[in-house]
Amino acid sequence: MSLDKPYTDVPGTIIFDADRSREGYHLNQFCMSLMKAENRERFKADERAYLDEWPMTEAQKQAVLDRDLNRCLALGGNIYFLAKIGATDGRSFQYMAASMTGMSQEEYRDMMVAGGRSIEGNRRTGESKS
Repeated sequence: MSLDKPYTDVPGTIIFDADRSREGYHLNQFCMSLMKAENRERFKADERAYLDEWPMTEAQKQAVLDRDLNRCLALGGNIYFLAKIGATDGRSFQYMAASMTGMSQEEYRDMMVAGGRSIEGNRRTGESKS
């Protein structure tokens, strides 16, 4: 990372900034390619072959194959681009978000309707809790 980034110590949060954007450029471009029906069909026919057409890292390709969205985010993916993978799989954004939290869709929906996660434990690591 090129600059001092005091925002990197929020537990459980991956900040999508310029450095992460550069890291995930090809991953995100792959995701955007899924907006075209012919590319979705090619991807679904042979995921590995389609991924190998993109100059992504092996870790990025494996995260896509595993549908490990948290790993994709850590490797530079942007959730709005990654949503194209879910759409290609016929999954809702709610399904994807729930999968990233380890909750069922119903549990995730109920949590969000109730106001979202508690702030407890979600502050900056160095922040005073008084």
